[in-house]
Amino acid sequence: MAHVVILGAGLGGLPAAYEMKAELGKKHEVTVINASDHFQFVPSNPWVGVGWRMRKDISFPIEPALNNKKINFIAQTATKIEPDKNRLVLANGESVDYDYLLIATGPQLAFNEVPGAGPIEGFSHSICTLDHGEKAYEGYQQLLDNPGPVVVGALQGASCFGPAYEYAMIVETALREVKRRDKVPMTFVTSEPYIGHLGLGGVGDSKGMMESEMRQRHINWITSAKVTKIEKDKMFVDEHNDNGEVIKQHEVPFNYSMMLPAFKGVEAVAGVDGLCNPRGFVMVDDYQRNPTYPNIYAAGVCIAIPPVEVTPVPTGTPKTGYMIESMVTAIVHNISNEINGNAPSETGTWNAVCLADMGDTGAAFVAMPQIPPRNLTWFKKGKWVHLAKIAFERYFLRKMKKGTSEPLFEKYVLKTMGIERLK
Repeated sequence: MAHVVILGAGLGGLPAAYEMKAELGKKHEVTVINASDHFQFVPSNPWVGVGWRMRKDISFPIEPALNNKKINFIAQTATKIEPDKNRLVLANGESVDYDYLLIATGPQLAFNEVPGAGPIEGFSHSICTLDHGEKAYEGYQQLLDNPGPVVVGALQGASCFGPAYEYAMIVETALREVKRRDKVPMTFVTSEPYIGHLGLGGVGDSKGMMESEMRQRHINWITSAKVTKIEKDKMFVDEHNDNGEVIKQHEVPFNYSMMLPAFKGVEAVAGVDGLCNPRGFVMVDDYQRNPTYPNIYAAGVCIAIPPVEVTPVPTGTPKTGYMIESMVTAIVHNISNEINGNAPSETGTWNAVCLADMGDTGAAFVAMPQIPPRNLTWFKKGKWVHLAKIAFERYFLRKMKKGTSEPLFEKYVLKTMGIERLK
């Protein structure tokens, strides 16, 4: 009997557990280890930040759902991976042995790389976690009582720009709904070389469409921006030209700010020699295996992917939901192949698919492959995207509670967009 351990129970880890158990059956054991005992639907966090969703709406206990599928669950933080011993060490001092390990931890949030950044020890909010989203909502409520400038965006090295755009638009919509928008100047600050770059070199006319949306909503922007420090009510921003030279230094005042950070690997993973790159992201081959430790696989935000292009201020490459789902499916089949004495043969589909809510409308895009030049570029905007993301949220949560391993993006999102299966 093989023991497959999945480290992480987020958007990659939990579907991986269901799919792995469905593939391997009763003959093999699957265990999920996660620091939290609740699943959180992270794509809904921008809504949490303005009170459009509460914790109970987008989270649920993990253990009952996994137990229903005969999957083991341990609610502990992994403090160390010992790959030479095929073992994980947990925060409570216990250890777990594995035959195969799937790392799906997500990232560590690198707020410490910018002085004054972050919701814990700094002066900017975040929507990266549910806890952060709830604190952001507290700050938003204070903004309603004391209207003033708002700054939203992404710090240098960030790789997940979509939620920053979403939150800026959602805040703008929410302020209009309560008749406070006229009292709140808004600025979008991003390390991207232009609006709509998204860490992907742009997708179709994303630059023109997103700039138009920002102008329509009276949101100013600073691109190629490096935030040097954040104080209680002021952000210090260096704006760069295409050569990476500072052309203007801004002091941007704010009553409220939300800035997405750069990511790096979590400590337990980053500390293993030969497993990760210098940022702590897991290095994988075409089959999602680590070259040094071939019984360790990885999927999602925790893997190493090079930037799409060199930008004046560093930007990373996003890992979207469809891409993560594709990685997970490939890993499940490859581990099954290995258990059955065959070589891994499945590779992930590295295409980018995204639904981005804008409060009262939305934008959807497909980049195939995500790195240009592309075989398919598709970018659309409309009210239907807003509704589609709401529907997908409900669909995903229902399926995760039920323990279904079907390919969610394939069945719902792509059909909603009118796009056939991505090969």
